[in-house]
Amino acid sequence: MKAVDEWLKEVTPSGELRTWFHQHRDQYEEFGRRYRAELAGSEQQDAIEHLRELAADGTVTLVTAVKDVEHGHLPTLRAELMRAPSGA
Repeated sequence: MKAVDEWLKEVTPSGELRTWFHQHRDQYEEFGRRYRAELAGSEQQDAIEHLRELAADGTVTLVTAVKDVEHGHLPTLRAELMRAPSGA
């Protein structure tokens, strides 16, 4: 088993957003909107750019502890990583 090389906490949903989502599981689209807003922050964008740089050199595997991966934060994060950076 391979260890996790990096944990970029900046790209995880905030504790406040996670708490909100646990109380509003039926509002996944709103969760995505709020999470994308968090990802627009400068620290988050720096971390996303770092992940893009890593991906340019090879495979990046995103890991999570959520049970319902399709309705967690990873699909939104992956879409953000795949989106062309601003100004590109």
